[in-house]
Amino acid sequence: MAKHVAVLKGGWSAERDVSLVSGSECAAALRDAGYSVSEIEVTRDLDALTQALSPRPDAVFNALHGRYGEDGRVQGLLDLLAIPYTHSGVLASALAMDKVAAKRVFDSVGIPIVDGTIASREEVLAGRWIERPCVVKPIREGSSVGVHIILENEPLPFGDEDWPFGDSVLVETYIPGRELTVAVMDDRALAVTEIRAHNGFYDYTAKYTDGRATHLIPAPIAPEADADARRYAELAHGTLGCRGVSRADFRYDDTGGEPGHLYMLEINTQPGMTPISLVPEQAAHCGISFVELVSWLVEHAACD
Repeated sequence: MAKHVAVLKGGWSAERDVSLVSGSECAAALRDAGYSVSEIEVTRDLDALTQALSPRPDAVFNALHGRYGEDGRVQGLLDLLAIPYTHSGVLASALAMDKVAAKRVFDSVGIPIVDGTIASREEVLAGRWIERPCVVKPIREGSSVGVHIILENEPLPFGDEDWPFGDSVLVETYIPGRELTVAVMDDRALAVTEIRAHNGFYDYTAKYTDGRATHLIPAPIAPEADADARRYAELAHGTLGCRGVSRADFRYDDTGGEPGHLYMLEINTQPGMTPISLVPEQAAHCGISFVELVSWLVEHAACD
């Protein structure tokens, strides 16, 4: 009999719509690979989720993105149910989602990070923060949700009435230069991609709207920078204890010439799997089809 895989998609984070697309794409590819597939649209109703997972599938393909699906909570539930699942476990997922905690781990093993500070809502709105230009971002979100670049002499793009964060926010020094990303599969870096957003910022819209960004693979950077990006991505993946596939995002400051300076921004434990997503693109660059990629993830599914 074909192995039964349940694909979890949707959720209730800000990345719900992307997760629905990722889940549908992965489910279709798994069917093409010969698996028996059921698709489960996840909501806050955990009773409904546990019932949908009965009878117990052979594995879960976790296509959820953002909080609640990518931060260790669903992973913990699947551990309790003893159902093997794709991607990282509880601890790695929770650490990677918390940008402040992850930066501390990266710094401890010598991965260069961006200087930053945690500021309160009141401090940011009052202008008491590090000097501009800077980047203001939620501590626990993905896909650039809520991220704002504040340039010199530019007013805040939000106020007290439309504040997009929680009580605390991460404020980082703005790093000029280029955007790079590296996928890691089975503890090995696949490639380095340079992302050139057409509006100057690789935001949520640019990530998930075809034609809003150009992906250059392999990235046209100095060989030393390419090697360092791969090494840091593999080191971050291993240090956090990630499983399966992850994707590390960097800023590359080459404004003073090459080789420039790399800065780790974050690591994504469940990167997008849409038709224009970066990990499938890097896998294809290495000769790994989308069907082979999702099949490999299922065959390496595990519990903590």
